[in-house]
Amino acid sequence: MSKESSRHADTTTSTYIDPGATTEEAYKISKTSRTLARKIVGNETPEDRVRQRCSVAVGDFAMADLLRFNADPVPATIAALKAGAHIITDIRMVQAGIQKKGHASKILCALDFGGEIAREKGITRSSAGFIALRDRLAGSIIVIGNAPSALLTVCGIIHEGIRPAVVIGAPVGFVNAAESKSVLRALNIPSISTEGTRGGTPVAVAAINECITILIEESTS
Repeated sequence: MSKESSRHADTTTSTYIDPGATTEEAYKISKTSRTLARKIVGNETPEDRVRQRCSVAVGDFAMADLLRFNADPVPATIAALKAGAHIITDIRMVQAGIQKKGHASKILCALDFGGEIAREKGITRSSAGFIALRDRLAGSIIVIGNAPSALLTVCGIIHEGIRPAVVIGAPVGFVNAAESKSVLRALNIPSISTEGTRGGTPVAVAAINECITILIEESTS
């Protein structure tokens, strides 16, 4: 598997934490899964860390080879988290799954915005939400795990000059999922995405949560 260079190489030590594991049993399960993932995926870079977690999240190490990293997205995500940037998601499942500990970022869901825009334009609610949130997208962390239409909308807004800090784009499905991620990767912006039709909420959530975990490690080291 490919290994990208990173300024955060110290985050790939043999130590392991899981801020979401609140019981001994949960931590043991999490650590056992991660130990196996480290052996199979590799553990040289923070990108490997994301690959590990996303693979565990879907129960398939094939996911590691489907992940794409553009313009150093892990450090970009960590820097945005340190700055308290908003995290904006496409659906509530993604919003609910994001780790709440270890950062001060407010987590918004596009579905809570733009209802009138959706009705007027006849577009998906998630797309309309990102249109309504346009003025808040600059410097934000965008996490999309379900809606290709939302990712295409975000890519259009970026093309118009609005620049989020990073976009995690992993929509799943057979209608515009692969295409929307290809459009994202063509943009000169930090991004984490998946190749092809596979992805989904577990992948998007795992990617952002691993970045949060790395941030917690750095702040306590």
